[in-house]
Amino acid sequence: MLNLQTDDQIWVENVISKITAKMGAVSERSNSKIPYTTSNGEHDNQIEKDINWWTNGFWGGMMWLMYHETGTQKYKEIANFTEDALDACLHQFYGLHHDVGFMWLPTSVANYKVTGNLESRKRAMHAANLLAGRLNLVGGFIRAWNDDTTSEDTRGWAIVDCMMNLPLLYWASEETKDPRYAQIAMKHADTALDAFIRPDGSVNHIVEFDPFKGSVVRTYGGQGFEEGSSWTRGQTWALYGFMISYKHTGKQEYLQAAKRVAHYFMANIPDNGIIPIDFRQPNEPAYEDSTAAAIAACGLIEIAKAVGEYEKEVYLKAALKLLKTLDVSRCDWTTDSDHLLINGSAAYHHHDNHISIIYGDYYFMEAVFKLKGNELFLW
Repeated sequence: MLNLQTDDQIWVENVISKITAKMGAVSERSNSKIPYTTSNGEHDNQIEKDINWWTNGFWGGMMWLMYHETGTQKYKEIANFTEDALDACLHQFYGLHHDVGFMWLPTSVANYKVTGNLESRKRAMHAANLLAGRLNLVGGFIRAWNDDTTSEDTRGWAIVDCMMNLPLLYWASEETKDPRYAQIAMKHADTALDAFIRPDGSVNHIVEFDPFKGSVVRTYGGQGFEEGSSWTRGQTWALYGFMISYKHTGKQEYLQAAKRVAHYFMANIPDNGIIPIDFRQPNEPAYEDSTAAAIAACGLIEIAKAVGEYEKEVYLKAALKLLKTLDVSRCDWTTDSDHLLINGSAAYHHHDNHISIIYGDYYFMEAVFKLKGNELFLW
């Protein structure tokens, strides 16, 4: 139990009321879309743009969170529409990679958990087998992207984001009682423990392995400022990802890894609570990423649940600071716009800076529902 202070409990209930009002309006406008971002406040539609886009599960996840919170049937119907639309990805096959967890955990696994829908179970098992099949056995890592995503040879590439896709494999083992899926997930997590987390708790985004020998070739800055820097969303994928691996396995090394990354992250939270794209980026331009703050809050809350009373307050206090900052200064609570969070950034060296991004909205909502204690845990 988190045992929030009374004023924090009041704040949580107030934010949930605002989320409910916001989603009530937005869901009506976007009930036949799978959004990634907004243009002039209006959701785009990845069904028309790129059905294989890695974020296409988060809108469905938001709808399942809302259905769990309110019981309102329309949210379930919109989530079902999203899940059905993603069948095109499974039929196409090409274009799917390590991010299938992000796509089918918040949609099919959520549906199966809530309703027992066997068609959803089948879709999720398809996705789990696709993810398991990406394991490079000699290197002990799950390959990230496919050859068609970049001009570079990515056969040996793994990225820290994959830690948040591993729960699909844990779910598959728990569901089928077959240990193979969890073994693959733990093999990747163990490799990431050695190759991605630096001694100070910062993390690499991309690690290239020799795909034939398994040894580390080099690291890349990826979506951060440069090689050796500290991309904040990458920090949060590791922070939350290792915490989830601990929840599924009980392996203490994963909890300690999550705490190490968390302490690095907390030590670098600016006084104003606004998280930059990279903790080691130049002071100007002052790029930020609200999505990193929301994801970090989710992971910090989970760590707070797992540790003793003496430690709990440290993580909970940091999570509340991040979420309250977002509430006050980075949330658009008007019902006229479709986005919730503003100032999300896809990458430092990218044109998608300071935009709305759907997973920022999802993780903000997830974190607040965690604090209420009425969470639908999808990972």
